Amino acid sequence: MTRTAPPPRWRSLLFVPAHVGRFVARAHERGADGVILDLEDAVPAAEKPAARGSLAASIAGIARNGTAAMVRVNHSLRQIGADLEAAVQPGLAALVLPKVEEPGFVREVAEAVTELEAERGLPPGGIRLVLQIETPGAIFGLPAIAAAHPRVAAMTLGPEDYSAAIGGVPGPDALFTPNYAVLCAARAAGILPLGFVGSIGAYDDLDAFAEMARQARRMGFRGALIVHPSQVAPLNEAFAPTPQEIDWARRVVEGDRAARAEGRGAFQLDGRMVDLPVVRRAEEILSLAG
Repeated sequence: MTRTAPPPRWRSLLFVPAHVGRFVARAHERGADGVILDLEDAVPAAEKPAARGSLAASIAGIARNGTAAMVRVNHSLRQIGADLEAAVQPGLAALVLPKVEEPGFVREVAEAVTELEAERGLPPGGIRLVLQIETPGAIFGLPAIAAAHPRVAAMTLGPEDYSAAIGGVPGPDALFTPNYAVLCAARAAGILPLGFVGSIGAYDDLDAFAEMARQARRMGFRGALIVHPSQVAPLNEAFAPTPQEIDWARRVVEGDRAARAEGRGAFQLDGRMVDLPVVRRAEEILSLAG
């Protein structure tokens, strides 16, 4: 399916329990590119109706300074219908879908959102989808899941749920391979790859967390979901190009322009050969810096 918009730039997406008003009230001040109002695991069953009732005001409050307001819905059929009815509001940037296992589920949610947008006079196609891969069965269908619908903007591995599902510990041994599979499927589909190889709850050692985020960027990821405000700054820094990278990328693009004007497809820069794949990497760095 043809995508209607390029992947967004979401370096940091911060989960906030949708039913805890004091957290929601300050969520837009945390510096995250997006705030995910969580209706799923973070909200007890008895609190879910009240959490849904506050969504319209919460979304408006988060979006008022340009932060992307998102809502993570529940996966179960009994819950997700009520979640969508409450979440599709003006200002909603995206829905986060947990435990995605097959593309049909993504398409069904996307069609329901299309109906709600039309009924409520919202811009068609404006609400994007972020997919969480949290079960081993989903790994075998990743390419089809990532390409399931033009609304899909990003995909990530849910490290805690996935590790529990395979009976493993959320560390590099259990998480590198599925993270890399998600990365490859997202890139192939032209959507934003989100994630890092580690536990989403690892914020006790921020230096180690920052290095984990830098490793993720070197792998090809472009952002991640997080659960604590202290993780925002290290994530934003890790997924932003450094001044040195930007300078290198500009010189690569300028050198490529000059080489092409002379009829050459490759040239040397800083003692290294530069050809089309290197130019593409430089162009992506400049797009991230823009």
